[in-house]
Amino acid sequence: MHADPSSRRGFLKKSALLAAAGVAASSINKLAGAGLNLAPPGTVSFELPPLPYAFDALEPAIDKMTMEIHYGKHHAAYVANLNKAMEKTTEPFSSPEEIIRNISKYPVPVRNNGGGHYNHSLFWKIMKPGGGGQPSGPLSEAINTAFGSFDNFRTKFTEAAVKHFGSGWAWLLSANGRLEIASTPNQDNPLMDTAETRGIPLLGIDVWEHAYYLKYQNRRAEYVNAWWSLVNWDAVSDNLRKR
Repeated sequence: MHADPSSRRGFLKKSALLAAAGVAASSINKLAGAGLNLAPPGTVSFELPPLPYAFDALEPAIDKMTMEIHYGKHHAAYVANLNKAMEKTTEPFSSPEEIIRNISKYPVPVRNNGGGHYNHSLFWKIMKPGGGGQPSGPLSEAINTAFGSFDNFRTKFTEAAVKHFGSGWAWLLSANGRLEIASTPNQDNPLMDTAETRGIPLLGIDVWEHAYYLKYQNRRAEYVNAWWSLVNWDAVSDNLRKR
C-alpha cells in the first residue's frame, strides 16, 4: 500500500515546523509512529495511526464490521475529541507517554480520550492474523516466573477480562521488573498515575461492549477465548524489551 502523497506532504510540513522549534528528527519519527506529534502547548495534533491489517483480517475471531466501527468510529472519535480537549489545556509535555503517566494533571476529557487513543493504538498492534500460540524467549521466561506457567497466566488473564465489571480493559504489565495482571475501568490503563496497579502495559484486551457485541452479544467469555488466537507475541515481546 502506497502512502497518500498529500499525507506525506503534511507530515513533512509538520516535521519541518517541529524541527524549527528544536525537536530532534528522531523524536519526531518516534512520536509520529505512536500516532501523536510533539508540538508547543495548544498546537498539539493527534492522528489516527494506520491499522496494520485489513478490516476482515482478524476473522473469524473479530468480524469485519466490528473492526470497521471500532477503528473507524470509536478510535477516530477518541482522536478527534482528544485534539479538542488538548486545545483547552496549556500543560506542556515531551512525549505521548508523558501525558498518560501524568494524567492527573489533565482534565477528564484528556484522560478519557487520551486513554482511549493510547489503549487502542496498543490494541491493534498486539493482534495479527494467524497469531496465537505461546510466546518464547525472555517473555516466556518472565511469564513462567510470574505465574508458574503459560496456562496459569492465560487462565488468570482470561478471568481478569471476563470478570471485569462493566466497560474497561484487562492488562499484562511490567511493574518493578515483574509481570502482573490488572484490569482498569473505562479507558484507563496501568501507565496512568491514577491507576491502582501501575506499570508498563505489554498486552491489553478491550472488554467494552463495542469491541465484541455485534458478533458475541453478551458472551464476553467467548470473545476473550477467541481473541487468544490473534495475539501477536512478537509485538508483546517487543513491548517487554522496550519497557
